[in-house]
Amino acid sequence: MVFKRKVYDKLLEWKELSAGTSAVLLEGARRIGKSTIVEEFAKREYDDYMILDFAKENKDIKNNFIENIDDMDTFFRNLFLLKGRSLKGKRCVLIFDEVQLFPLARQAIKYLVADGRYEYIETGSLISIRKNVKDILIPSEEYRIKMYPMDFEEYLWAIGDDVTYTAIKNAFEKRKALGDAVHRKIMKVFRTYMAVGGMPQAVDAYVNGKTFAQIDFVKRNILQLYEEDLVKYDTDNREKASAIYKTIPEQLENKNSHFKFSLVDKNARYQNYVDAVSFIAESMIGNECINVTKPEVALELFSDRSNFKLYMGDTGLLVTRIMKNRDETDENLYKALIIDDLGINQGMILENVVAQMLKASGHELYFHEYLYKPEGNEKEKKYEIDFITVKKKKICPIEVKSSNYKSHKSFDYLLTKYQLKTEDRYIIYTKDLKYEEGITYIPVYMTPFI
Repeated sequence: MVFKRKVYDKLLEWKELSAGTSAVLLEGARRIGKSTIVEEFAKREYDDYMILDFAKENKDIKNNFIENIDDMDTFFRNLFLLKGRSLKGKRCVLIFDEVQLFPLARQAIKYLVADGRYEYIETGSLISIRKNVKDILIPSEEYRIKMYPMDFEEYLWAIGDDVTYTAIKNAFEKRKALGDAVHRKIMKVFRTYMAVGGMPQAVDAYVNGKTFAQIDFVKRNILQLYEEDLVKYDTDNREKASAIYKTIPEQLENKNSHFKFSLVDKNARYQNYVDAVSFIAESMIGNECINVTKPEVALELFSDRSNFKLYMGDTGLLVTRIMKNRDETDENLYKALIIDDLGINQGMILENVVAQMLKASGHELYFHEYLYKPEGNEKEKKYEIDFITVKKKKICPIEVKSSNYKSHKSFDYLLTKYQLKTEDRYIIYTKDLKYEEGITYIPVYMTPFI
């Protein structure tokens, strides 16, 4: 099934604005639907298209890039002969699928775009792209678009719901509660989304009425693929990235979710694992959240990368990893999660999905840890803001609460300690929207509108 994806509009914008002066690289983790949406885009928006899948293309196709790229007439003549067909029409596109597996095709973009007879779309899984481009010239004629797993709105489209997301957005903009009955209904749908996740194969299985056990089987296969990829491509780090990735659920079960290298190896140190962590974040199978030492608008200037959290790129995959070690059947566990009756730390699932939604909405992920001595206390205590971003050139602190949502000392002390003037303060929780004491409490499904 081909699902409606928001990245389609971004590709359309590139096509109209670029008008053949650049190629586009759609980059993201594997199995998020890049190849599917690109082919759908080519079918609808061009007269004709051809796919070169570098996971499958033979040596003759690849040698053509090496031997004939300086002679376009010969290059295309040989390409069409080898593929057994040509491109017909005024506006045609060549798709370079899994381009990271053959970097010389990416380097050739400069000459292909200059030639001007066709347009070019590349797809790449970043799990191996950094290593494979160190010896090539990255073309300046390449426009990049990041793609993520299906977000909540895309999930609603997939299940045939074109009403709910508009209602959510209107309620957020007007700061008006939806009402208990409507909120409960949306939360149940959202919990299902968290459980299924945003990997198109898993959503397709759900839409087609598969059992949760069958959906979980799909996700386990994706997790296995990711782990195999990490071992295969992260040879420089001696499989450290794979070891780190496997510990993410355990890391998130920590009291404050901070990444502890001791859970990977008792002798591990940050400086020995920093490249492996970056590898996971750059491959987009994990979302890294960095501590900032001071809540200033230029957050990156105050980043302390040795103090970080690491979330799964897709919350549905996190749920599958958590389920793996439990004795009950997948079916019962999933149903318990959806009706909010699961005896595990649901705070970690909630925090992970918030990180996922913030990242997909264009936010870089930061948090802030600070010391403060409340009035009447003899010693300073440590407080933390779960996420911190910038809106209208002002700091915007965000807290995620799975319980005890009325406690917001970390917010209050933050304003006092730094004399901050914030644009907004948000507590994300599982209840309906409300505004109280300068804080906007929003249900988790409203996170994308922050």
